Amino acid sequence: MSLLRSARFPAIVLLCSAVLALLLANSPWGPAIVGVKETYIGIPGVFEMSVGHWVQDGLLAVFFFIVAVELQFELTNGELNSARKALQPAIAAAGGVIVPVGVFLAFAGGSNASDGWPIPTATDIAFALGVLAVFGKGLPSGIRIFLLALAILDDIVGIVFIAVLFTDDVNIGLLALAALAVVAFGLLSRRLDTRARVPIAIVLVVLALATWVLVYKSGVHATIAGVALGLAMAQRPALRTRHELEPWVNGIVLPLFAFSAALVVIPAVSPTQLSPAFWGVLVALPVGKIVGISLAGWISLRVVHRGETPKLSFADLLAAGALGGIGFTVSLLLSELAFAGEPLIRDEATLGVLGGSMISMVLAAILVSARAAHYRRLRPAEPAEELPPETEGQLR
Repeated sequence: MSLLRSARFPAIVLLCSAVLALLLANSPWGPAIVGVKETYIGIPGVFEMSVGHWVQDGLLAVFFFIVAVELQFELTNGELNSARKALQPAIAAAGGVIVPVGVFLAFAGGSNASDGWPIPTATDIAFALGVLAVFGKGLPSGIRIFLLALAILDDIVGIVFIAVLFTDDVNIGLLALAALAVVAFGLLSRRLDTRARVPIAIVLVVLALATWVLVYKSGVHATIAGVALGLAMAQRPALRTRHELEPWVNGIVLPLFAFSAALVVIPAVSPTQLSPAFWGVLVALPVGKIVGISLAGWISLRVVHRGETPKLSFADLLAAGALGGIGFTVSLLLSELAFAGEPLIRDEATLGVLGGSMISMVLAAILVSARAAHYRRLRPAEPAEELPPETEGQLR
């Protein structure tokens, strides 16, 4: 289990799952595997979803629960618990959202692919920290903490996009019932430290499942149920729950989602015939993120540390920007949602996410290695700083 909580291994598993799916989808077994993904399972006439939607709407809600627990901790006790701490990464995160959107629209604006503009706004924490763990020996902890705060703020943006942009025909009554279930879940979680913790835990599981069903049936994307439950749960039991769920999410949930999302057929067309969505995402992730994060981060350093020596150099920000371009998990989800009714464009946007994230990974490996070597030369006798304990094993 400790291997699945490490920074490196989950990122490797995630990447291998996506590559395997891409290879299988373009093999003779591809149609059969895609057919399994599109098979409906559940209670006929009562509650049925395709296998792909069970992964995307069901299992991924557990991942978003963990993300929300992390957000709750950072906003109350972590690196974002004050306006001063949050301002610098918030400005950088804003640049890392606005510029990629602008780059995407430069390619896709005015076309039928323009609805995919949210896709290149995400940063994958698991991948970014995995690259840092492999190539960043010797980097000061300030860079790691800055990246973590940046990725968490990107998570907030992604959650808002999912909740606002991909919600249709909301059933207010069911959503109100879901809100009541979340309130009951949050209040009851504060009783988990009593002697009745086993029956309380059982009731909490029932409330969580009821919340998910109600949110799904209300028309709001079901992953928002995981977000609401993670934010509502009392912090101590929430952190314990995250610790227990983390290996399962890293080892099963995220690889299954990456496999399902990357199960696309590579179009047999020339590059000029590819959708603007492909080119927009492919360029916006590496270029938009590097430009947006580094420039906005440079401005934030002048705002937050006026009259002081900046903690991070512009070269450090370039490395953070390259890491920010590894969109992967949430970018894949946004691609699925943005083009749910247009499978051909969705598949090309998915290929753009995979390609753009791979380019960003290579750039990040080069820039992070260079910065790590620079800091090792400055402090050859000092041991490399590690992530604080609460940030180890973070997820996207």
